[in-house]
Amino acid sequence: MRVLVIGGDGYCGWATALYLSNRGHEVAILDSLVRRHWDMQLQSETLTPIAPIQTRLQRWKDLTGKAIDLFIGDINDYIFLEQSMLQFQPAAVVHFGEQRSAPFSMIDREHAVLTQTNNVVGTLNLLYVIRDHFPDCHLVKLGTMGEYGTPNIDIEEGYITIEHNGRKDTLPYPKQPGSFYHLSKVHDTHNIHFACKIWGIRATDLNQGIVYGVLTEETGMDELLINRLDYDGVFGTALNRFCIQAAVGHPLTVYGSGGQTRALLDIRDTVRCVEIAVNNPADKGEFRVFNQFTEMFSINDLAMLVKKAGTAMGLDIEVNNLDNPRVELEEHYFNAKNTKLIDLGLEPHYLSDSLLDSLLNFAIKYKQRVDEKQILPKVSWRK
Repeated sequence: MRVLVIGGDGYCGWATALYLSNRGHEVAILDSLVRRHWDMQLQSETLTPIAPIQTRLQRWKDLTGKAIDLFIGDINDYIFLEQSMLQFQPAAVVHFGEQRSAPFSMIDREHAVLTQTNNVVGTLNLLYVIRDHFPDCHLVKLGTMGEYGTPNIDIEEGYITIEHNGRKDTLPYPKQPGSFYHLSKVHDTHNIHFACKIWGIRATDLNQGIVYGVLTEETGMDELLINRLDYDGVFGTALNRFCIQAAVGHPLTVYGSGGQTRALLDIRDTVRCVEIAVNNPADKGEFRVFNQFTEMFSINDLAMLVKKAGTAMGLDIEVNNLDNPRVELEEHYFNAKNTKLIDLGLEPHYLSDSLLDSLLNFAIKYKQRVDEKQILPKVSWRK
């Protein structure tokens, strides 16, 4: 199948593009490379050294004999997006091409506007290209479990059946996003659902949990193919951040009481979930929602798991509770359903001692690249 991976230079997109290419799909990457620009603006770097995209793709071709096409440009530029897709002729589009950090979206007005403009307008442009030129193309869109928030009822997969005043209906699950980034994903969800209904296009929304890990089979082939590992206060996720902090002897930074519970998955499961969605497309006119995660942990759980694994390796690890820069419930009910991808064949990788050892060893290997000034949170939801 011809698969266009929008945002293929990023963390999830890069691993997905190589994975799909390795499994015989004809893959192209479309990316503005703006994430690299944001790193320079924030004066932060990923823990791992990331080569230029052209160098990465040439190394992939040298190793495997498989070419991945490259289109460099912005999906907010409709003409560029349209021309690129007409040239490549995708049967499926995997859309990772969005600003994906909640703290980034909460820095100030400019970053909130940038996030919503980039994410919402770019997705709308993509929907119109699909409508006008690729009506049978399957859109696989990365959403987020953060769209749901932390309701005091079970979280279903996209829809909920309710009874009210003697009548019954199945409706989109209510959304309670926690940042301007998560709000942009909710807007995407509504726009894609609407487009499927009125135009008959097909789409799968993957509401993904927090992703951890660096290595997939493909990104581990060569150091030039290595993936990102973000640890800073803007783009760094909790588990990866804790592993880097443990490696350099910095106390693990738990926000607030640490009772916040989140859905998580291994990067190897991210790429497999995308493959499952691509290989099992939605029906015409269908807006399908999969909750894409494998386990649920509180932030305290993650800190204690890292502390246990690190102590066994001889690391001296402290855990510090910081004032929470976010506005969120720190103790709450959280029970989300995630059966659809498993029913289609996902065999999850679960967080284990061996995986934590691998993450910690990876962090230790590159710890000379850590800038400790980037570890503490710098963005407050209240300002």
